[in-house]
Amino acid sequence: MPQTPIIPQSITVHLGPPDQPAENVTLPFLEYVANVASSEIYPTWPENAIRANMYAQISYALNRVYTEYYRTRGYDFDITSTTAFDQFFVHNRDIFDNIRQIAGELFNDYIRRAGSIEPLFAQYCNGTTVTCNGLSQWGSVELAEQGYTPYEILQFYYGDDIELVRNAPIAGNEPSAPTVPLRLGSVNNDVRTLQIRLNRIANNYPSIPKIVEIDGIFGTDTEAAVRRFQEIFSLTPDGIVGPTTWYTVQNIYIGVKRLNDLNAEGITLNEVTQQFPEVLQLGDSGSDVRNMQYYIAYVSQYYDTIPLIAIDGVYGESTQAAVRDVQSTFGLPADGIMGEVTWNQLYRAYLGIVNTIPLEFVEGRAVPFGGVPLRVGADSESVRLLQEYLNVIAGAYPSIPSTNPTGYFGPRTQEAVIAFQNEFGLPATGVVNAITWTEIAQLFETLTIGGQLRDGQYPGFELGT
Repeated sequence: MPQTPIIPQSITVHLGPPDQPAENVTLPFLEYVANVASSEIYPTWPENAIRANMYAQISYALNRVYTEYYRTRGYDFDITSTTAFDQFFVHNRDIFDNIRQIAGELFNDYIRRAGSIEPLFAQYCNGTTVTCNGLSQWGSVELAEQGYTPYEILQFYYGDDIELVRNAPIAGNEPSAPTVPLRLGSVNNDVRTLQIRLNRIANNYPSIPKIVEIDGIFGTDTEAAVRRFQEIFSLTPDGIVGPTTWYTVQNIYIGVKRLNDLNAEGITLNEVTQQFPEVLQLGDSGSDVRNMQYYIAYVSQYYDTIPLIAIDGVYGESTQAAVRDVQSTFGLPADGIMGEVTWNQLYRAYLGIVNTIPLEFVEGRAVPFGGVPLRVGADSESVRLLQEYLNVIAGAYPSIPSTNPTGYFGPRTQEAVIAFQNEFGLPATGVVNAITWTEIAQLFETLTIGGQLRDGQYPGFELGT
């Protein structure tokens, strides 16, 4: 599903039942709306009845598109033409003039429940030979003749808690699956969406472990939830979310939320809020830019074609030039913008370097950031090293509490991380990203190496014979 509903520029209709061979027809969404209305209702009906019915038809179709109902099941279309499953569509039929005009006004409006964002699955029936819990088409005529407005007709059938979204944005109907598989270390809005869905699914499938923080960081707890989900639904349990796992998660999420039902649980705005910027570019600033600069600066030590840059959190001309060099080095269009493709190439290059370094420290030297942000719930050797580093620092800075180096990132470790971040002017998130790790590692090295005795230096106690 896209983050928020859009009006697709086109829709693909399967001219038959979904599981039977038939032609697929792709046409502008506006034309589809006018076709369905011309096929299902009469142009001589009161205009208020026509408009109420068209709102329902539009919302029904948009629900199919938004939830990717058929595409998550492996089909290559958005909706069918048969009333046994969807709405009545007649390919190449004539469109009534008044229907076409009204469709032009309404095609980018839809119904939703107050507090939810998804288009209402606005079920309806003719109300004579077939009855249902949704709108009665012939009943809407009677209400219009009594003076009901289109909105009042919809409220009569769908309840008082509905609202009309008007002039929704129009865009291409792109697949929602991430272009790059999500895996341990991924940090973006798709990961946050995945976490929200897995935690909701876990309510119905309790063996899926809950993800501690819904923060868009693909940590070890997210990986564990993905693996268990894959095991339950007979997918390869590799902990990586490619298109198959993504759409299976979405399909199950739609089912447990009953999004294809008139009485859906609903999706709230908070569930689709963007947490991370889609791109970083000239003029941006902040922790995301600084994090990106760290990766560039580190990789630059191994690639002569990438310059060393300052890690200052400002996307200035020097950072833009460095991004272009990164793109040129890895054969990407050199536009100087850090988008998803460039980011993933830079990240893979970084991991290719640090993964060759043993995860241990020798004589006070700290290992580089492992590429996976650490936070509450993480359980790994990287967490144990973090705790070791923080304990050394705690000996010199009373504001930072010591931790038990168990390898598990619990509340005590989070408290120590936040204290460190506050002490050194970093965003106090409690999450150890590249910048926080590097600051901790550098201070650890300074304290450790500074505490080592030089040859001939007095050790602080008398030597025995």
